[in-house]
Parts: sequence; structure tokens; C-alpha cells
Amino acid sequence: MSAESIAVYPGTFDPVTNGHMDIISRAARLVDRLVIAVAVNVGKAPLFNLEERVAMVESEVAGMGDGHAERITAVPFDSLLMDFAEQQGAKMVFRGLRAVSDFDYEFQMAGMNSRLNQRVETVFLMASERHQFIASRFVKEIALLDGDVGHFVSAPVKETILAKIAESAGK
Repeated sequence: MSAESIAVYPGTFDPVTNGHMDIISRAARLVDRLVIAVAVNVGKAPLFNLEERVAMVESEVAGMGDGHAERITAVPFDSLLMDFAEQQGAKMVFRGLRAVSDFDYEFQMAGMNSRLNQRVETVFLMASERHQFIASRFVKEIALLDGDVGHFVSAPVKETILAKIAESAGK
């Protein structure tokens, strides 16, 4: 009997986009258990706090219709990714690639992570064609400027973003 295959998919998920959900769905098909590692990442000045981002990911995962949701968990983390992956029993870290610009950064990060922990392999998944251009920072910017983000996030996430923006504006 082989050991359970566990992988981590890290990110800030501020907010979780259709692109993230595409990678989550595809990664879940490749492993027995997928841990969505929601990073504290205060350096990015997130729109949503950590608890809100974890809840948003959990809600999106619960709504997945592909039967994988029960094998996916969202967990906050504020440590080195390789230490977190080890704590979760993961042998893989999934990373999504959208464009050549992503590859340069991710290639460097994979090299550094490999030096920190050679027992955890970085696996890249190319973004699906219809999601290659989606970035959380653009979604936030569009929403802050009253643009429609409905093409980039689910309806519940769109409502969460609009409510957060209204709350921040004191409306």
C-alpha cells in the first residue's frame, strides 16, 4: 500500500480568483490530499485579512462540483513554505504559471526552495488559456475603480469584494 500523496498550493488568495480555482481543481486530481496554504504576506498589503481569505478559499472549495472538495483544506501559514510543506507531510508544492514573467520568478523560487528542502518537489501547472491573464492585484484594482470583476471571480467572491470595498469606504 502506497503512502497518501499530499501537496501544497500556496498563495495570498487576495482574493481567490477563477484562475486559482482552476489550478486547485487540476492539482486536486493529481494527489490524494491538497492543502491550500494561505500566506499571511503582509508585505502585499492585502485587501482581506488572513481569516477572510481562508474563509473565501474554503467557501470556493466547498462549492466545487468535481467531487474533490473533501480532500482539500485551506490552512493559514506564516513560515517558510518548505517548512510548512514538511509539517503537512507534503512531497509536492504546486505553482501556477501564467506567462513568461511568472516563470522567471517561479524558477528562482523553486531553486531556493529546493536548497531549503530537497524532499519537496515544485510542480508547475500552466494556467488554462482562459485564465492566463487573471491576477488578484488586477481584480482588486478593477473593483476599486468600479469595474466589473465578474469574469475573473465567482459571484460570491465578487459580492465579498464589493462589500469589503464598501466597508473600507465607510458606505
